[in-house]
Amino acid sequence: MMELTLAIAIGVLAGSGVWLILRPRTYQVVIGLSLLSYAVNLFIFSMGRLRVGAPPVLGAGGAADPAGYADPVPQALVLTAIVIGFATTALFLVVLIASRGLTGSDHVDGREQR
Repeated sequence: MMELTLAIAIGVLAGSGVWLILRPRTYQVVIGLSLLSYAVNLFIFSMGRLRVGAPPVLGAGGAADPAGYADPVPQALVLTAIVIGFATTALFLVVLIASRGLTGSDHVDGREQR
């Protein structure tokens, strides 16, 4: 049941992100990119096996059954992607504000449709 919920959440985030990226206003494009990055982060996180209460790394006791452990690599990748995504979103917002000030419009092509 948890896999189905996660798959639906990834699909809704990805679909909403793509729909917003195709919108003509720059703020909607920035939000769409953020939603799409959240969908990718959830997808990468789910690749590390969905386990509740499993330790992330092997203990000092030697080799054990790897099926009983969670994979720490997707967790580290998602954590890094969150930090990078936050920085790029901040950069996008600064560019959005500068573009709005220079052109007087928040449309992607800089022109209002008449």
